[in-house]
Amino acid sequence: MIKLGVNIDHIATLRQARKTYEPDPVWGAAIAELAGADCITVHLREDRRHIQDRDVLLLRQTVQAKLNLEMGNSPEIVGIACDIKPDQVTLVPEKREEVTTEGGLDVIKHFDLLKESISKFNDAGIKASMFIDPENDQVEASKKVGAEFVEFHTGTYANALTEKDIKLELDKLTKVCEFARQTGMRVNAGHGLTYKNVQAICELPYIEELNIGHSIISRSVFVGLSQAVTEMKQILEKY
Repeated sequence: MIKLGVNIDHIATLRQARKTYEPDPVWGAAIAELAGADCITVHLREDRRHIQDRDVLLLRQTVQAKLNLEMGNSPEIVGIACDIKPDQVTLVPEKREEVTTEGGLDVIKHFDLLKESISKFNDAGIKASMFIDPENDQVEASKKVGAEFVEFHTGTYANALTEKDIKLELDKLTKVCEFARQTGMRVNAGHGLTYKNVQAICELPYIEELNIGHSIISRSVFVGLSQAVTEMKQILEKY
């Protein structure tokens, strides 16, 4: 069965809009876990636009499922991760001006710096994942750099408008999932996934976990967070 990682960044986004204390993403994580989330994902950005250091520390103390820390490869955040010791780190590209992560990490371009950081994570007992575009050469680089997981960026699929383009993206994802498996990498996926488009991604081979945030938090405005998580979990349980 495919596992569900719930990204709670946007709970913190709402809190930070008023620079107040609510809604609390730590509380949100507890609700998501009780509703069946297998993993809690947060992105500690350098600019601290949503998740704060306090959140990550409390989440490490309270989350009973897997805690996945998304992060850019900056020395400060690497140090925080090694101190707090989430179950997994997922290295992502990060630009100050972007609204959300716009694509996959170029592991080939940043190979040496990434290898150094992953060595630190391995020493700390933290599993490492590379958030990459669905490309074979990036999978190979992720393997060589020492990561255990790749998480394929599904944003291009999610934004495809025609049946032809959707099929092209799914075919590409299918092939790269099979390639990743052949290289010995474990496979996750995420970005832009919704209640309407996630089924096709669930049918990809070797997917272990999907990380979904915006769609779940958006739906929770109308039905509550517990119900929103439950509904997504029920979809994934079919696969």
